[in-house]
Amino acid sequence: MGNKLFLRKQGKVSNLRWLYVILGIIIMLCFGTVYSWSIFRMPVEKVFNIGSTQSGFPYMTSLAFYALFMMLSGRYFNKFSPRVIILTGSLLLSAGWILSSFSPNIYTLTITYGAISGAGVGIAYGVPLAIVTKWFPDKKGFVIGLVLLGFGVSPLVTAPLAKILIEIFGVMKTFLVLGVAFGIIIPILSYPLKYPSESETNELKNVTGKEKESNEFDTKKMIRTFSFKGLYVNFIIGTMVGLMLIGLTSSVGIQLIGLSQIQVALMISFFAIFNGIGRPVFGWITDKFSTKKAMIVSYILIATAALIMSFAGNGSIVLFGIAFSIFWFNLGGWLAIAPTATRILYGANNYSQNFGVVFTAYGIGAVLGVAGSGLILDIFKSYYYIFYLIIVLCASGCLLAIKTMKD
Repeated sequence: MGNKLFLRKQGKVSNLRWLYVILGIIIMLCFGTVYSWSIFRMPVEKVFNIGSTQSGFPYMTSLAFYALFMMLSGRYFNKFSPRVIILTGSLLLSAGWILSSFSPNIYTLTITYGAISGAGVGIAYGVPLAIVTKWFPDKKGFVIGLVLLGFGVSPLVTAPLAKILIEIFGVMKTFLVLGVAFGIIIPILSYPLKYPSESETNELKNVTGKEKESNEFDTKKMIRTFSFKGLYVNFIIGTMVGLMLIGLTSSVGIQLIGLSQIQVALMISFFAIFNGIGRPVFGWITDKFSTKKAMIVSYILIATAALIMSFAGNGSIVLFGIAFSIFWFNLGGWLAIAPTATRILYGANNYSQNFGVVFTAYGIGAVLGVAGSGLILDIFKSYYYIFYLIIVLCASGCLLAIKTMKD
């Protein structure tokens, strides 16, 4: 009788933890709406009679505040319950969207959509990740990747929805509708979220086996380690290459390959699927093998894709499709490698704060990637030099991973 009760408890805990993964994916789908800004951009330009430079302000600001507040909020994860943190973030997100509907100009919209909503996403982003890593000590990387899949594929779901709402209500009322929806949906989804209790942690050990012990590092101690420097620089390289190429996908497809805008739009939707899939795949590789091997695999794939594109020209649709599927797949991969490596290398106790610091590399990579590609195009007037640079960066990244990361 005792054994049956014990097994029943084990089964309950084992099933319950998958609920948190599903909830995390749906919550991330909501947060990932930030990546659907392109749907709002042209309608916003018409409403405020502005150009493309100004219409990019809210999006750029939202990404900056998202990265900043992710770092700042990490220190509070051990002080407040996950529900409180995610509720705070979701209310800011909701308030930002609702206030955006009343914005009289692009500068107010930059504050409401960019600063307020971006801060909300940054505050809450790490909560589902921190929760699933505690419930899945045996599959940390895989479940981190699964949850992040929601963020990655969000535009495939939210962009068509936003487009329909804009056609029905107009762009400003769409901000209001989505803001109210987020304010209702995310708090409801976040209500069941919690860390495992001491008894549940013990039951998890029976389900998953004993977790491989890792040292616990606070942020100051982590920053002083050699592995942190390697992880940080590699994350910069990985995101720099990924964001550079994602930003160039449309122009490369049209100007180099000769595709129409409609063809490029369809292919970008296809590439976004690979971006989402790359997250659980590379999370699993990091779990199963090591951070070093995951990094090297990614660099080899990216360099191979860049080599393929160095032979591409007008009409090379197949080469373009293969290469950019790999590029998008690997950006998703790096967004799973970094949080998984942070958890494995530096422990669970300060995970959220530690990853908040590691994630600042994403912002640096984004700036270097966008600025670097623009500079190369201005100087050489050719996309091929970007692909040559990527091969060099991947070779450098491989050497850095070998030198700084342990198996």
